[in-house]
Amino acid sequence: MAPETSTGIEQRIEQREAARRHPLQTIPVATHEPLGNIPNTPLAVSTIAFILGGIFTLGILMFLNGGFDYWWATAQLGFFIAAWAAFHWGEFAVTAGWNLEKCSVDSYLLDNGAMYHIANGTAVLEYILTLYFNPSLKAFPYLSLFGPYFLHIHVLLDDGNGVSGILFVVLGQFLRSAAMIHAATNFSHSLAFQKRDNHRLVTDGVYAWFRHPSYAGFFYWAVGTQLVLQNPLSFVLFVILLWRFFYYRTRAEEKALVKFFGDAYVDYRRRVGTKIPFVP
Repeated sequence: MAPETSTGIEQRIEQREAARRHPLQTIPVATHEPLGNIPNTPLAVSTIAFILGGIFTLGILMFLNGGFDYWWATAQLGFFIAAWAAFHWGEFAVTAGWNLEKCSVDSYLLDNGAMYHIANGTAVLEYILTLYFNPSLKAFPYLSLFGPYFLHIHVLLDDGNGVSGILFVVLGQFLRSAAMIHAATNFSHSLAFQKRDNHRLVTDGVYAWFRHPSYAGFFYWAVGTQLVLQNPLSFVLFVILLWRFFYYRTRAEEKALVKFFGDAYVDYRRRVGTKIPFVP
């Protein structure tokens, strides 16, 4: 067998590189390597999308139907489940559509740290236990009239928590997705401490109103889910945990941004607030 020429080797390398850049691959740039806890393959990505789609369908049907024939299968829980699934699918979809160079299976944000899953599990547990031991605390008329009873939507005005919760979730999701789309390749799920050549400071669009719109969007989305579930303990827990997380994250991120963009970022920071409570 004749030895392979250098040209043949180069062609094989180019073919491998072309395969890496195929749009169905989920291989991001070197600075955004996935954590490795979930296989970063098209099979894993499609499987997760299928599962999230099934969860979303179950949740939205539960919500629109006003609950199912089980004491725990309520419209409130259905909305929470649908919102959770839609959020994680949306994170990957927006990254794949507008920021492909950073897209991987981790873009679903399912490998988002133990505290995130503990907080969501605690919220569901609080809801289920309260519903079981004192269902009257969850039986507000405005949610029972959702779904097939749209003609009675005026009853929603009787109580502000559920309405504001749903609005917070919807608007928070919109704000986060809009921020990711507008920033495109300038957005990253992980903090960047080295400036890339194509990294620019985005100050227009939603960034003209929110200094960290993706963070603000997630903050209001998350607390909105607890207003929908009417979980007083988890609501306070979410507010505290999210405030602490975003306070310290923005401090670290903005040190890097001042280093990247100098006075331009300092001026932007002075003009535009985060719109997150107690995060200057």
